[in-house]
Amino acid sequence: MQLILYMFKMKRWYCLLFCCGWITASCQSLPPAGGETYAEAADPSPDVHADWNKVSKQLNVSFGSIDERYAKSSVPATERVLSWQGCGWRGERVSAQALVWSREAIEGITCEFTPFKSSTAVLDATIAQARFVRYVLTDVFEPGCGHRKPENFPSSLAADMLDTLRRFHLEAQTTRPVWLSFDIPSEAAPGVYSGALTISAKGRKKQKLDITLEVLPQTLPPPSEWHFHLDLWQHPSAVARVHQVKPWSEEHWALLEAPMRLLASAGQKVITANINKDPWNNQCFDPYEDMIAWNRQKDGSWRYDYTVFDRWVELMIRLGVKKQINCYSMIPWNYELHYYDAEKETYVNVQAKPGEKTFEEIWTPFLKDFSQHLKEKGWLEITNIAMDERPPKDMKAVLDFLRKTAPGTGVALADNHKSYRQFPMLKDICVSFGSVFEENDLSFRKNNGLISTYYVCCSHRFPNVFTFSDPAEGAYIAWYATAARLDGFLRWAYNSWTEHPLTDSRFRTWPAGDTYIIYPGGRSSIRFERLREGIQDAEKIRILRNSLAASSKGDAPAKLTKLNEEVAKFNTVDIPDAPRDMLRSAKKVLEELSR
Repeated sequence: MQLILYMFKMKRWYCLLFCCGWITASCQSLPPAGGETYAEAADPSPDVHADWNKVSKQLNVSFGSIDERYAKSSVPATERVLSWQGCGWRGERVSAQALVWSREAIEGITCEFTPFKSSTAVLDATIAQARFVRYVLTDVFEPGCGHRKPENFPSSLAADMLDTLRRFHLEAQTTRPVWLSFDIPSEAAPGVYSGALTISAKGRKKQKLDITLEVLPQTLPPPSEWHFHLDLWQHPSAVARVHQVKPWSEEHWALLEAPMRLLASAGQKVITANINKDPWNNQCFDPYEDMIAWNRQKDGSWRYDYTVFDRWVELMIRLGVKKQINCYSMIPWNYELHYYDAEKETYVNVQAKPGEKTFEEIWTPFLKDFSQHLKEKGWLEITNIAMDERPPKDMKAVLDFLRKTAPGTGVALADNHKSYRQFPMLKDICVSFGSVFEENDLSFRKNNGLISTYYVCCSHRFPNVFTFSDPAEGAYIAWYATAARLDGFLRWAYNSWTEHPLTDSRFRTWPAGDTYIIYPGGRSSIRFERLREGIQDAEKIRILRNSLAASSKGDAPAKLTKLNEEVAKFNTVDIPDAPRDMLRSAKKVLEELSR
């Protein structure tokens, strides 16, 4: 009965999808190329003061700022900005934001770039991409973590999702942002390139926006070679539910490609895997489906099926995510494990707490078998048994057990108990933002090649990537990590989607957007693009530091000091007075030193 009710709810939602003349509406396939659309949620708080009577009935266009989330019902600008200048390294992605708006409805808006030309070279138009920004329901931070009902919090529409539509229908008296991305080829000749974006619409005069893109002489390596340790937790089961396919079916595996390729493009380093029952006790909308099947035979022996686990790891490695496999968890949030009991011919749930006899009896055979399997696959050295926010008492019991049962096993911990000092040799420790590593401990970890990162979640107002967060916070995240001498950043939710992720980012437990940062069908977001931008900045800082430190030029020490002083401003857990201005200023220094 529960399954029937769930399918009925899903069917009602998909009925909201609508078909227009130039598109086909079908949310089940969601191909990355994108030809289908859907109805956005109604605006719960429209701008009642917007004076659309003074706005032209024609197609209005302008450049905007990537630091702004432009309201759908507001008139975005009184003066149009028709030219944009930007710069970037070879191999870097540079972003801009354009706007279209009108008093009347306008059909069939499309975007087309010209090639980009310098005095000596040409960059193909395909280095640029224009994506229409879609609006999603959001709320506010208060009170951070904790159960909430949507009707108890102010709600609004936030511009966030970057759609894959090739053309778009603009409603009357609305604004539609357009996110522009420029992927500078690594072999591009340095210089200043000029091009244009032409925005067309059915029966309307074409509008042109001029673009000047300077290619700087430095080169950014490909994302798979970035040093920044990005750990966004993946949730494959959510992909199956949203697309209405059977978990681990061939359709499911095919649908996993687009979102995971997008993740790899940001330099993701860690594969998220679960080794038994849902490690987080189904805190999300979707439970985590098993990746390893545990089977207790009639004679009491154990058999483990690694088919799904192996295929998942192989998929991620093929896409470029290959530094680390973090396996959750030997301490699930409800301490429950499950397995199929062949004698009883059913699944059995057991509670197994660290230090108890049941815990040792059930984990000992698995760890020995799993270690052997990883060794055969060549993955043992990159695999960690991972725990999330577990009490120090439980952690100590598990570590003592691992030393006895599976010595040499890597361990990762997301730590919100400020207990990392008790476990100095853990391969991967991530502390909650605000829980600063002691300098001696951090130096010890760096000298021993251990990973040290930080995370934010529902309890952190700033910096964060909620759907209502200031877009600049996404980039700020990596600047803080660099300033604090950390290896990178962890966020618990890459794609733990809500019930209707395309239209409503609110969730029953946390601030809107906390559970995911990209959208179904491999659709990116403003939040994800800005986070990627900050990671690029971190890589550029690393490269420039190494270059300046090794340089014999007389001004190199002064330049290195200037760079370090600018970065050091971000080493604070307090919210700056003007984080946008702070980030712009720092990026300007980075740009100057890149020349």
